[in-house]
Amino acid sequence: MPALGPADSNRPRNVHPRRNVRLDTLVRLRWLAVIGQSTAVLVVHVGLDFELPIWACLAVIAMSAWLNIALRLRFHLTQRLDPDRAAWLLAFDIAELAVLIFLTGGLQNPFAFLFLGPVLLSATALPPRFTIMLGAFAIACSTVLVFAHYPLPWDNEDPLSLPPIYMMGVWLSILLAIGFIGVYAWQITEESRQLADALAATELVLTREQHLSQLDGLAAAAAHELGTPLSTISVIAKELENAIPADAPHGEDVRLLRSQATRCRDILAKLTELSSSGEPFDRTPLTSLIEEVVAPHRNFGVDINVTVPVDRSIEPVGARNPAILYGLGNLLENAVDFARERVDVVADWDSETIQVSISDDGPGFAPDILDRIGEPYVTSRRRKKGKNALPEDDDEPTGLGLGFFIAKTLLERSGASLAFSNRGLPEGGAIITLRWNRSEFERLLSFAPT
Repeated sequence: MPALGPADSNRPRNVHPRRNVRLDTLVRLRWLAVIGQSTAVLVVHVGLDFELPIWACLAVIAMSAWLNIALRLRFHLTQRLDPDRAAWLLAFDIAELAVLIFLTGGLQNPFAFLFLGPVLLSATALPPRFTIMLGAFAIACSTVLVFAHYPLPWDNEDPLSLPPIYMMGVWLSILLAIGFIGVYAWQITEESRQLADALAATELVLTREQHLSQLDGLAAAAAHELGTPLSTISVIAKELENAIPADAPHGEDVRLLRSQATRCRDILAKLTELSSSGEPFDRTPLTSLIEEVVAPHRNFGVDINVTVPVDRSIEPVGARNPAILYGLGNLLENAVDFARERVDVVADWDSETIQVSISDDGPGFAPDILDRIGEPYVTSRRRKKGKNALPEDDDEPTGLGLGFFIAKTLLERSGASLAFSNRGLPEGGAIITLRWNRSEFERLLSFAPT
């Protein structure tokens, strides 16, 4: 019974607006590569006195530096590149490294593992298809370098000869490193993106609910500000009513004016009483809060039964917390969506704890997601069959699974702990149990986003 929230329908599928990379990032990394490659080549040639095509190597490195200079002159470094353009620049880095490795011993060169660098950067910043293409290109380059390369710079009097089986092991390790580490980096980055999106959606929902919770203050301010002019209108209307005969042409209008002014004062007085008494704006009993959550869902063809203790003498009274209202409402909405005929809401309390459970007679939580409920984008929601549903729509997913994550996050911020389970057979159905520490629930402090 995975949940949906208001933010679910607004998030485009298979498109991520932040799958790009800043040009400045690629330029800075390439400068680091230029410095590192130049240092390595000069140390081997000058410091270790090994023979290698020094000028060809420096020419390849200079080409990479020239590209950096051209990019700096042509583009603003702060701009974000489209994925395809960034992929081309990373492909250039792979090709430049392949030529440099070709001149310095092929895969016998220990720096051959630097092929992983551009692929890893693509996995963390670009769409998967570009990472796959760059990984395939890097593997192709390393495969060619197994068979075609200049000799490894080494002492001429004691040449190094590595057996072919060892070179195949090096090639295979590079292939596995590109595949495994690339996939791992992509997975970690994707989870971070999803978590950031889900938290942003949570903050947006919470901000909206916080604005609603502030309406009681606005109502009190309106009552206070409008009280004086309405009193003046009432006094003048009364004087006009006394001065004008009952059968005068405008006598009825004056009486109507006075009655409507009195009615406005009564409405403002009720608003003032609501703000000062705290119901429903500041503080509300648990049963009233549950009824406020349940009321919008009673007319959807599902029987919702609310069970509370008979003894209301120690009923908990807490802040009308928008986080609790939204979280409970989201959980109840999902129970109604998946229930066949009945949803049960059971509240219980004692001097230390408060417990609310929401259960339905639907199919229950899928076993493969039961342990991951509450994580962002975990969903098995399917389009509910109905009279107007098309057969091909029955198995089409209808959400991204943000609803449970948002509800769980908001309720946990309010001090609740959540447990998810399924009823035993033959009844079936899902059960969600929420528990609060009573002192935490009854705090007067209103909920604010952090």
